[in-house]
Amino acid sequence: MLLGYMKRKIYNTLLDWKGKEQGHTALLIDGARRVGKSYIVQQFAQNEYDSSLIIDFGRAPISVKQMFEEYLDDLDTLFMNLSTYYGVKLIPRKSLVVFDEVQECPRARAAIKYLVADGRYDYIETGSLTSLQRNVKEIIIPSEERHLKMYPMDFEEFLWATGNDVLMDFIRSHFEKQQPMGPLMHRKAMDLFRQYLIVGGMPQAVSTFVATRDFEQTDRVKRDIIDLYRSDIYKYADGYESKVASVLDLIPSQLQKHEKKFTLAALVKGARFKDYENSFLWLNEAMIVNICHNTTAPNVGLRMNADNTTLKCYMADTGLLISLAFDESDIANGEIYRKLLLDKIEINQGMLVENIVAQMLRASGHRLYFYSSTSKKAEERMEIDFLIRKPMPTSRHNISPIEVKSGKNYTTVSLQKLRAKYGQYLSTSYIIHDKDFKTENDVVYLPYYMTPLL
Repeated sequence: MLLGYMKRKIYNTLLDWKGKEQGHTALLIDGARRVGKSYIVQQFAQNEYDSSLIIDFGRAPISVKQMFEEYLDDLDTLFMNLSTYYGVKLIPRKSLVVFDEVQECPRARAAIKYLVADGRYDYIETGSLTSLQRNVKEIIIPSEERHLKMYPMDFEEFLWATGNDVLMDFIRSHFEKQQPMGPLMHRKAMDLFRQYLIVGGMPQAVSTFVATRDFEQTDRVKRDIIDLYRSDIYKYADGYESKVASVLDLIPSQLQKHEKKFTLAALVKGARFKDYENSFLWLNEAMIVNICHNTTAPNVGLRMNADNTTLKCYMADTGLLISLAFDESDIANGEIYRKLLLDKIEINQGMLVENIVAQMLRASGHRLYFYSSTSKKAEERMEIDFLIRKPMPTSRHNISPIEVKSGKNYTTVSLQKLRAKYGQYLSTSYIIHDKDFKTENDVVYLPYYMTPLL
């Protein structure tokens, strides 16, 4: 249960959909469990419609689900039965019908085609694992669905939740002007960013932190969410539950390595990608992880050049990664969080900041790619953490390489090699680090908290 109102950017997207579509499409909001889908839709329904009928198919009785089998050729009776059961008066063109956890009732999802054509009400569906084979088996996915992915709260939403309503506007203005923030404001932004790194963006965790300012209580919320994910794995990952769970458990140790590519041999000796491919797909589909694929050439065709067998596997929420990575006893004594807040942690810092950069890039709409070359030639041997593409490609210089750095002493050797070899493909090069904004040798150095602005 959320403890207070959480402002989310997706709300404006819902408003835009309502105004433009006028009931001609249904909206399907897909996201990980506990990412806030149900909450934001309930807020939207309450604020923007005269009435709303919300069916939670995770709790709805069989009799409600059977209505979508029996009455699709008689929508008057369907609406009368639903309205009576839930005690809601439905008003044509002024009511919203919500199918919450729609993956639990595929027939209701298939019915969207006929309900949208009927035109009486607006429809929003929410769900997780909505394209998993068992959840779409024997139904035709309605073309009337417009899909929208929902991610954990981003840094700006976290700032809003903690009462810092204008800081991101200040950050944005300095990013656009390419000016440093200055020591005082940079320090304030970094202090809040480290809180975001620790807490993460799961709304329940954020609201608990805002209410208590207690990292231990917040950690218990995050561990409950991880337990829920494990439960989903054993409920839905039919036939390969243990493999999915093994991949999830191994994520922290794989990200702790200098080269963070996922090594299948760490799961079991002689493991092949095809044996675990479905496990990565399942976690990605559940939006529990963010998969980053290696691309064989840093040009405009990142997706075409992707090597799907070589990947990095990040947690979709860095707060959950911390709870997954550290023992509960380490969290309980507060030492881990004190070191993270004071930037004094000896290990894992690189793992955490690279994970949160991946999280912020994904939430900003970027697909995740990295570049890795293990050439025998020293000048061609390099690894670049992320590559992002211009939103509007041109004939040249479309790809921005990103290197994520932690600590005070680091090198930029790989970036220099990439620029020397592939300069004709590259746009602005970025180093993301814990220092203030600067430009040096045609490389832009960004503080972590400016990543969402790329």
